[in-house]
Amino acid sequence: MSLNSRVLRALSVFFLSLLLPLSSLAQELAETSVPAQKRVRAVRVDTPPVIDGKLDEAVWQLAEPITDFHQIRPGNQTAPSEATEVYVLYDDDALYIGARMADREPGLIAAPVIRHGQGLGSDDRLVVILDPFNTRRTGYRFETNLNAVRHDALYTSVNSFQLEWNTIWDTATSTYDNGWIAELEIPFKSLPFDPSIDTWGFNFGRGIRRRGEEMAWVSYNRTYNPSISGVVTGLEGMNQGLGLDVVPSFSMNRDKQFDLRTSDTNMDPSLDVFYRLTPSLNAALTINTDFSATEVDNRQVNLTRFNLFFPEKRDFFLNDSDLFQFGGIGGFGGNSAESRGSRENARPYFSRKLGLSQTGAPVDIRYGGRISGRVGRWNIGTLAIRQDEFGTVDASDLLISRVSANVLRESSVGFILTDGDPASNLDNSVYGMDFRYLNTRLSGGQVLEADAWFQKSDTPGLNGDDEAYGLGLRSPNNTGLRGGVGFKEVQRNFNPAMGYINRSNIRDYTADVGYTHFFRDSFLQSAYFGVDAQRINVIDGGLQSQVLAFRLLELDTNTRDRISLGYQSNKEVVLRPFAVYRAPDRSVFIPAGSYSFDEASVSLSTAGQREFSGRLSLSNGDFYNGKRNNINGSLSWTQSRNFVMSMSYDWNDITLPQGDFITRLTSLSTQVAFSSTLYWVSLVQYDNLSEEIGVNTRIQWIPRAGQEGFIVLNYNLQDRDKNNSFEAASSDLAVKFKYTFRF
Repeated sequence: MSLNSRVLRALSVFFLSLLLPLSSLAQELAETSVPAQKRVRAVRVDTPPVIDGKLDEAVWQLAEPITDFHQIRPGNQTAPSEATEVYVLYDDDALYIGARMADREPGLIAAPVIRHGQGLGSDDRLVVILDPFNTRRTGYRFETNLNAVRHDALYTSVNSFQLEWNTIWDTATSTYDNGWIAELEIPFKSLPFDPSIDTWGFNFGRGIRRRGEEMAWVSYNRTYNPSISGVVTGLEGMNQGLGLDVVPSFSMNRDKQFDLRTSDTNMDPSLDVFYRLTPSLNAALTINTDFSATEVDNRQVNLTRFNLFFPEKRDFFLNDSDLFQFGGIGGFGGNSAESRGSRENARPYFSRKLGLSQTGAPVDIRYGGRISGRVGRWNIGTLAIRQDEFGTVDASDLLISRVSANVLRESSVGFILTDGDPASNLDNSVYGMDFRYLNTRLSGGQVLEADAWFQKSDTPGLNGDDEAYGLGLRSPNNTGLRGGVGFKEVQRNFNPAMGYINRSNIRDYTADVGYTHFFRDSFLQSAYFGVDAQRINVIDGGLQSQVLAFRLLELDTNTRDRISLGYQSNKEVVLRPFAVYRAPDRSVFIPAGSYSFDEASVSLSTAGQREFSGRLSLSNGDFYNGKRNNINGSLSWTQSRNFVMSMSYDWNDITLPQGDFITRLTSLSTQVAFSSTLYWVSLVQYDNLSEEIGVNTRIQWIPRAGQEGFIVLNYNLQDRDKNNSFEAASSDLAVKFKYTFRF
């Protein structure tokens, strides 16, 4: 047995020895380890406050102020540096939240972001978490900053959320002599809820970026999420109206192919209808679904023999996407030895398989329907669409159905079924079952997660060896010891036609263990060190891939700067040569064989609240039977809240006996905010593998939540002769406007 194999096995045994005692004692420790749940009563009002960011109306004085916030960083359960007061009101139509956030230096409040929907990780911000069903499993996250930017997210599990999700709500902010004020209005029509439940999961957070300070109303183990929250009581008699949203849209597209000297102009109406069958169960209908204003994918360079993973960005598929999550497969995870594609491998349902060809070209969706929501302890998600024909593939009917039941205190058991193949004329179906265990109430602030799942596919011509199954056990703690172990088997003929798969006929073993230490009274906030490992074996053979990632030291400062040192040991067994580099004039192949290669890295990143911020990563080492140097970095200039420019660059210099090559991937983005409702965002990308420059520029107008207008131009230039003489290849101009009628 090799040294790396022994290390991987030792990590798994060591971590299991730590977790098994915790698991056996979980129930005994649960009640004694968690502090009493905080509660606040929402006050019902007849006249709603005006959302103007002033907090000066008498109606706010009716609410009980929430003031007992505490630090979670850099301190833990310590007094915050500034006072925070939060007020909660409601009427028939909406929930109203007001916050007065003291700051002795209001001129230093960080607010570089002005565009709605953009992340606020570099801003001073207010965070609100709502769990309308009080299940402590999923929920909704609302954030705003001093510029009254709306940023929302959907929790797909307690430890991960879907940033692309959005709904209709409003906010306004202002400053005063000693801080800033935020007011939020969240319509009840924007959230599913059960009117018989008058107690919602509820939490608040606040960030002060220049001090690296995070505070919360309720936290545990330096974190807060739907499972770690207080409650708001007294919510009765809310009005969801008819529960009907009608969203017509109209787009005009002009597509031009310069090579073929062809152009095409289309004017397409589209309609989305959303109806609440019950207060907690939603139906959606889409006709001639329009994705013309969807953001473009960020380019990636693939130096492996396996498919890359690109996340979903289309709103229709993001709504209620948490209900379709299965087995804990995917997400960002905490094991750096795994690639994103490896973590996502064997997903039974991946929405990017719908409405897109295998090359990423859009495919029309004629119509579709979805039923999603919750009925008692049951979580339901069913999607059926009619996809248009493309190429040699006939029009197809596609179905995804997912049902799960909440069990125990924070866990669930479920079933999934998919039927149809969007990329061929063959039949295909997949069914699967999963159990997800969560316990956030262990002694010492520890958390325990576990997943077990099984899937089977049915494809004509593929008989036997068509199953996949997996197990996982994790303790994802933010402080002290953390880690996890996992196993996944994906058999040779397992074929989820509407899912994601990048390796089959494999057994995938993962293990990671690490320790986080938080400093006191220091400019350093925390230090982390650990080991992450992955080993993938061929089912009927030996090793395919192995990675040992030694995270030697990761230091974070209170101002959110970071330095990291790492060392990675790789093993790859290549059975058939594969092209690691393709260009019009030549290709470089990795020959069949067994390879061991190591790499050292150092990276530095600075916090985004500064005028200039960036990230730089340097790595050097072996690469298969050669050498690789890598430089990966980015630089952002926040000239003002109205103008931001960012540049990223990834450079690989690879030397192999079969041939040397260099890969370059660069992007330049600009954001111009004419106001809080009108933006101009551009992204230019180039890589020397495709020798293509892609330009995506979009003007977005949001007069108010639920109303959007777009002008989007995609323009591609190609260097066919590799002489830096770029010629126009294609262009696509789209103009789109949509309006939400809410009843």
